[in-house]
Amino acid sequence: MRAALLQLTSSDDPHSNLRIISDLLRMAAADGAELVLTPEVTNCVSNSRTHQRHVLCQEADDPTLDALRNDAARLGVWLSIGSLALKAEPPEARFLNRGFLIGPDGMIAARYDKLHMFDVQVTETETYRESDGFKPGQTAVTCETPFGVIGMSICYDVRFPYLYRALAQAGAEIMIVPAAFSPATGPMHWNPLLRARAIETGSYVLAAAQGGQHSATRGRARTTHGHSLAVSPWGEILLDAGQMSGIHMVDVDRTKVATARHKVPSLQHDMSFTGPA
Repeated sequence: MRAALLQLTSSDDPHSNLRIISDLLRMAAADGAELVLTPEVTNCVSNSRTHQRHVLCQEADDPTLDALRNDAARLGVWLSIGSLALKAEPPEARFLNRGFLIGPDGMIAARYDKLHMFDVQVTETETYRESDGFKPGQTAVTCETPFGVIGMSICYDVRFPYLYRALAQAGAEIMIVPAAFSPATGPMHWNPLLRARAIETGSYVLAAAQGGQHSATRGRARTTHGHSLAVSPWGEILLDAGQMSGIHMVDVDRTKVATARHKVPSLQHDMSFTGPA
């Protein structure tokens, strides 16, 4: 199976972002991609809650979701929309950070709300309180596809290995980790975390990322780490996109999942224990 990771530098304008994504999706499909993956907050990268309230929509009315579903059906590809920033149903005032897996019929095969919120102070000047603006999800999600079971996650989730173990033990063979990773932590943490999740579970890890300086019409502009990554079930880095926006292709061989898990069957070796006190 050929997968295309789209590395983006999304702005805070969903309409202009959609034009770029649709063009890249069309080109990836023409190059033989069967699965196309976009990063976290594909539709809008913004630090301004006021701007988000102005431009974001609920799922049923979101033009990005509607257009990309149509594109997937027209091109006959599976599409992982890493996540969209969406308005929640009232009375919830916070937004949703929701990923979608779209089938080649254009139907939503799975949706996943990011579980772990990025509430950190990574430097003296760089602080994030994602839970102030976004409602966390409560459910882990897998989805059966013709090329393997996909386990869904988003960005900060990658720091919580129990999630990926649960996904793998539920049958997931490909872990998707769309991200808008901080450049303060990315150089040291991004590659090792993704490789660890692949090695621990004997799974492919496909991580489409936002990268670069993001244009903002309101509020403080963001910078993200980039380096969309694909990792084999044995922990080999198959693709590192660096800071290059665009389409990055990788081949996925499902049989390598079974091979890695046969060599190191750690998913079957859970032990009960007591403590620590």
